[in-house]
Amino acid sequence: MKIELRYREALCDVRRLVVKIGSRVLVQRTGRPDVRRMRALVEELAAMRHAGREVVVVTSGAIGAGMEALGMRQRPTLLPDLQMAAAVGQTRLMSRYDALFAKKNCRVGQMLLTHGDFQHKIRLTNARRTIVNLLRHKVIPIVNENDVVADEEIRADLALGDNDYLASLVVKLIRADLLILLTTTDGVRDTRPEMRGRRISYIEEVNAKTLALVTASDTRLSKGGMATKLRAAQDVARTGCAAVIANGRETGILTRVLAGEDRGTIVLAG
Repeated sequence: MKIELRYREALCDVRRLVVKIGSRVLVQRTGRPDVRRMRALVEELAAMRHAGREVVVVTSGAIGAGMEALGMRQRPTLLPDLQMAAAVGQTRLMSRYDALFAKKNCRVGQMLLTHGDFQHKIRLTNARRTIVNLLRHKVIPIVNENDVVADEEIRADLALGDNDYLASLVVKLIRADLLILLTTTDGVRDTRPEMRGRRISYIEEVNAKTLALVTASDTRLSKGGMATKLRAAQDVARTGCAAVIANGRETGILTRVLAGEDRGTIVLAG
């Protein structure tokens, strides 16, 4: 417990962080963006920026927003349809972010990346330079999967998740101090019968035993589940970065996490 408290208290001093916002946090069941939730999160993110923290947002929701605009009731299974939904939804999602942040006197810059960009030395260097320069000029980078040109990333059944893996790559790219993964549950829950779904406050190490507590899941608006978030947390923990998995629909969640409160599940840095 003392280890956890020390890590929680250290979150108060985080200067550079990546916040990943999942589809189900941002999008209603219809696929229409949840403007009230977006506004609340933007208010917190803007406050963090004005307090001197460097914030990078990795956002999902483009495909979901495109589905609503195109009248799709189910997530497409064909790659061209997924890419079409992403193309339509991306502009809707970013225009909303731009308008909401502008009201809080914050500027944003869009970054569209694929996993392939992180495997190409020149593109990787350019991505790092751009994000760092945006941060230097007090601009909030908003990163999303470039689904329009991606192929296996948005249809694979692998543990790519709902931008969870992308968020972990961004953390390592810019050497962030913290990764916050926002979902619609209040952290990792112990699914063993005797534990009755109790929230796990902290995890010292993500291993096979930890992963056995959760299972991957898909919904019509998102792909992934708690397993992908744990793997993303495991990935950044190995580089010395802590991660917090928390409920993005909880009022003031980012402020509370960065105040060192016992919210969500913290995965300790390795």
